[in-house]
Amino acid sequence: MLDALAHTLRADPDRPAVLGTTRTGAVRVKTRRGDLADLADRYAGALHARGVGRGGTIGVAVRPGTRALAVLLAVHRLGARAAVLDPGAGPDVLRARLALARPDLVLADAAAQAVAGWARPLARRAHLALPDLAELGPVATLGPRLPGCAPALDTGGAASVLPRPVDGDGDAVIVFTSGTTARPRAVVHTRSSLAAGMATVTDLVRPEPGRPVLGGTFFVLVPSLASGAPVALPARSPRVLARQLRRLAPRATYLTPPQLRGALAEGARFTGRVWTGSAPASATLLTRVKAAGAEEAWGVYALTELFPAAAVEAAEKAAFTGDGDLAGVPLPGVSAEVGTDGELLLSGPAARHRYLDQEPGPRVTTGDRARIEEGRIVLEGRCKDMVLRGAENIYPGLYEPALHVPGVELALLVGVPAGDGDERLAAVVQPARGADPARLRAALAGPLGRMGSARPDAVVLADIPLSGRSRKPDRAATAQLAAARMGRTGA
Repeated sequence: MLDALAHTLRADPDRPAVLGTTRTGAVRVKTRRGDLADLADRYAGALHARGVGRGGTIGVAVRPGTRALAVLLAVHRLGARAAVLDPGAGPDVLRARLALARPDLVLADAAAQAVAGWARPLARRAHLALPDLAELGPVATLGPRLPGCAPALDTGGAASVLPRPVDGDGDAVIVFTSGTTARPRAVVHTRSSLAAGMATVTDLVRPEPGRPVLGGTFFVLVPSLASGAPVALPARSPRVLARQLRRLAPRATYLTPPQLRGALAEGARFTGRVWTGSAPASATLLTRVKAAGAEEAWGVYALTELFPAAAVEAAEKAAFTGDGDLAGVPLPGVSAEVGTDGELLLSGPAARHRYLDQEPGPRVTTGDRARIEEGRIVLEGRCKDMVLRGAENIYPGLYEPALHVPGVELALLVGVPAGDGDERLAAVVQPARGADPARLRAALAGPLGRMGSARPDAVVLADIPLSGRSRKPDRAATAQLAAARMGRTGA
């Protein structure tokens, strides 16, 4: 699909590719399709001039948008692979990831370098300097430079030495996921697995030529642009995002659950089909999105190792009354089974090839407990999130969906150390804006009563900490919050 995108950008160069939004929500053309193609060509020529080719590795620390997409197109053309770096991960994690990926060059925008505080010193500590890059060092700046930034990537005259696109399969991208500074975990996707995942997204989202799509992930940008649809990057401010939705009226929207909640709190109205993923999305949240105007509201179950794996629409999820979280039917090409220990195992054309520095495996081990019910995946919680209270194993994912009653934004069940090797169970519930605490506790009485022996020892009303680029609920931080609250109240 990346090859197809490179071709289609040239087919109609004056049409919008990436749309920007002002603080008032007004829509403007940020990049035209021909401009995006030209930028990708300049990056490809510049990287080729520096010796980057098939089998090379380029670190990418660039905010989502035109430059990031142009870099990925350039790296793909050269047959190299992109290692996606999160500058907000902290210097220790960055050093460990850089040492594992060993990129030939790191491309970073000024914002990423400012956040990370890296550039030359960090690169030297990671032993990344190469003799043939000594004149510029291992980091190059894309876009405007700030004082202290690495030298800019030299794109002057690069298009004249543009190489022919590389054909065939091979490593395409490295995406870092869980792991520690001692043992980073890096997912390797090939050109073919990326293509399979993006083809599945195309079938799901069904972008239409000329009809805008709102979303900022790579898996939204590429299929949409390849289909002729312009893409608008979501505004960071919930208030501006709500205005953006009103002005743009997108046919398809992909936002994370925190983005949806923020937009809904600002009175956002939705149009067309809305998709959400990267973090748990309750039936209540999806129903609220439909009530706010969406024709369809879908929760997507996806992993870094396999995107996307399953999807479920709001109506089906709301009708589900069993224990656990309904993730939906596996998408075409995805095979799902449950191991003897209850862990969900996935495979399919879009599955990762391997973890960096490891041998390929036939199936993706998700870390999620699940069951297959009537052909649908029902999640029962993370394997590692099990709470041991007394002699009972409690899996939070079985019970958390039932806590999302009206007035609840988020709800987690976490274990709090009891001091004797045992744990106490806390339900941490984040109220919706304006919810009355007394009424909320009364509404929770029914679901809590039906939890039987898994009923929590305490219910804590508080905002749930989020972490990571996807703003997922942070269970460790939530457990610390619950411990502090329970310690003060003696609950």
